[in-house]
Amino acid sequence: VREKFGQGWASETETSYSNRPVSCWVATQNNKLLGFACYDATAKAFFGPTGVDETLRGKGIGKALLLVCLHDMLAQGYAYAIIGAAGPQDFYAKAVNAVAIPDSSPGIYRGMLWESE
Repeated sequence: VREKFGQGWASETETSYSNRPVSCWVATQNNKLLGFACYDATAKAFFGPTGVDETLRGKGIGKALLLVCLHDMLAQGYAYAIIGAAGPQDFYAKAVNAVAIPDSSPGIYRGMLWESE
């Protein structure tokens, strides 16, 4: 994750591996990371970070990881999930009918050490 997506996402991913149960799913092939998706890394009920190798986008890996995370969150008792700092909003709208929360940026991310503001 650090190599492909940077220190910020690597740190959040490490946090998700500290959760019990672990709250990160990965897609691999031949011991190569294709993509990952986490939840409860930044805050409870937050989905993300998530990423798919640039060369593999558009093949359904991201949607599969999103859905497995959301199903896992449902099994843990969550009724809703918040997609923190959602990048490709059209992807989330199409995949799960996600809607933007007006005036929610930067929200919980305000004051983060890695924030560029």
